[in-house]
Amino acid sequence: MSNAARHRITELTNEIRDHQFKYYVLDAPTATDAQFDALLQELKALEAKHPELLEPDSPSLGIGGGFATTFTQHDHIEKMMSLDNVFDNEELTAWFDRVEKESPNPNYLCELKVDGLAINLLYEKGQLTRALTRGNGVTGEDVTLNVKTIKDLPHNLSGKNVPELIEIRGEVFFPVAAFNQLNEELEEAGKQLFANPRNSAAGSLRQKDPRITASRPLSVVVHGVGANQGMAFKSQSDAYAKLKELGAPTSDRFKVCATRAEVVKFIEYYNEHRHDVEHEIDGVVIKVDEIAEQQKLGFTSRAPKWAIAFKYPPEEVTTKLLDVKVSVGRTGRVTPFAFMEPVKVAGSTVTNATLHNQEEIERKGVLIGDTVIIRKAGDVIPEVLGPVLDKRTGKERAFVMPTNCPECASELRAITAGDVDIRCPNTQSCPAQLRERIYYIGSRAALDIDVLGLEAAVALLSDQIITDESDLFALTTQSLTRSEFFTKKDGSTGKNTEKLLAGLENAKTRPLWRIIVALSIRHVGPTAAQSLANNFGSMDAISKASVAELSEIDGLGETIAQSIVEWFAIDWHRQIISKWQSAGVVMQAQAAADLPQTLANLTFVVTGGLDNFTRDSIAEAITAHGGKAASAVSKKTDYVLVGSDPGSKLAKAQELGVKVIDEARFLELLAGRG
Repeated sequence: MSNAARHRITELTNEIRDHQFKYYVLDAPTATDAQFDALLQELKALEAKHPELLEPDSPSLGIGGGFATTFTQHDHIEKMMSLDNVFDNEELTAWFDRVEKESPNPNYLCELKVDGLAINLLYEKGQLTRALTRGNGVTGEDVTLNVKTIKDLPHNLSGKNVPELIEIRGEVFFPVAAFNQLNEELEEAGKQLFANPRNSAAGSLRQKDPRITASRPLSVVVHGVGANQGMAFKSQSDAYAKLKELGAPTSDRFKVCATRAEVVKFIEYYNEHRHDVEHEIDGVVIKVDEIAEQQKLGFTSRAPKWAIAFKYPPEEVTTKLLDVKVSVGRTGRVTPFAFMEPVKVAGSTVTNATLHNQEEIERKGVLIGDTVIIRKAGDVIPEVLGPVLDKRTGKERAFVMPTNCPECASELRAITAGDVDIRCPNTQSCPAQLRERIYYIGSRAALDIDVLGLEAAVALLSDQIITDESDLFALTTQSLTRSEFFTKKDGSTGKNTEKLLAGLENAKTRPLWRIIVALSIRHVGPTAAQSLANNFGSMDAISKASVAELSEIDGLGETIAQSIVEWFAIDWHRQIISKWQSAGVVMQAQAAADLPQTLANLTFVVTGGLDNFTRDSIAEAITAHGGKAASAVSKKTDYVLVGSDPGSKLAKAQELGVKVIDEARFLELLAGRG
């Protein structure tokens, strides 16, 4: 049995180290967190049963991640420990029992386990002098210049009691919304995509050129202290309060709990609301709050005994890839997607997942018939990460991209040289492109028109109420009666008709940049559209601009400029502009000075859902009337606007004494009735 155990330990050790290398060095993991944890747990169990086989360099004793050699390596002043994990209430109870045997009646601090990249920030005399990755826990990589590009991280600590030296530990992360936008931009440009926000944070932080890192909206949250000269903390929560006073980016999402039941309630709450957080989380960290009790409990070789990570069920699962099909998007791009056996992930059952393009399929090595790993974060479309090679039978087959459009039969081709994407060139009348463009016009990303969703787009086209998007703003009650979607059973006008026409009327006065976005010009998203609106001021001026003039605009570049010129050179595109303008759509930017500056010099933070505004439109309303729309509550905040289901910002406002208002009061301020 000892030989069998030795053989299995060797297998597990090699497999775990391989996964660690792919995770920490290549930023391209091939195993899910749950699969990795299972391997590590099996290794620990075998070593416990056969202690004579425990090697001093076993992965069960180490931290992992000490492989990279790209950047200069330095030792941490104080070792960066890892955390032990529990996966259910039974294991958590066992940890509680161990803690309370040595430390009766402790307070527990609960906080979110950010799924990012661990970082150690060294401040000397208040100045950030070095930032290191975790590495192997003893030695990390120097990423100081890149870390200094993170906007919410202070280069110098502030306050009255700045310590002589302090190592502040934290997590660098990529906000989920920004990650989704980045991948959309990379996909549109035909570049390789990031697998998940954690990989995008790691990849962004490990750029040799700090300017590339600076272009990525990384953020950081701190959650601990290493070496420390000149500060004393009574508790973990006291440490967070003092770090906050120093200007360090602490989280408001923690709670000190007096009982086990309160801890469990915190865990259950964020398991249900994990996608309401701006960054990804994979669990909750529970720490004994009192520092004296932490010191009494001590450490193992790799982790503190006074802290544990409760890991949530994995959001990466495996299923069978039955087929690879293709869809056609609003700009003609043909995107392969996986058709799979139904599987539950992130709280919902899915059958489809994106595969992006032929090159991505080949890079990931996915074959039809494979068992594949899929992942879903929040409301993001599930994505295939890769195959489980051990499950192959030899019956799998490669996917071959079709040569003709599945909806209009046009021959597919790359539009520009070197483009990894192939497209349907029938932009004017391909049913798929038409449907997707009209659907996009109604989305929040564009004109935010109530009712104009995918079902409405299909009805408008299939019932021949419109030919293309140029007819949208000419819709009438009479024309909509030709479709069952817009009428009641007796043929009279339905609510969908009223809502759609009202939505179209409101959309006519949307900001110019939103009108530009709604046109689905290739490469032109919200950022580029705002630059165009701000620099040219009208659709007419944009349509007449040359590639050289457009390229000079900050944030555009020659590729986007060329795409804009090519779009306006097409007759039926110009007809869309002409028809919309004739129907009353405003094609000029309204200068802020033209609007009453009723909110001048006022800073607002919004939390919760509003009746009259979307997240984007409330920010537009505030800034257009002279105010500032901030994301975090501080003493400088003038008002916190609270809607339905507000988040932690409301509690923060109450704590700081910031004035809280509802939507009705905001509308009064907007109208100048202060």
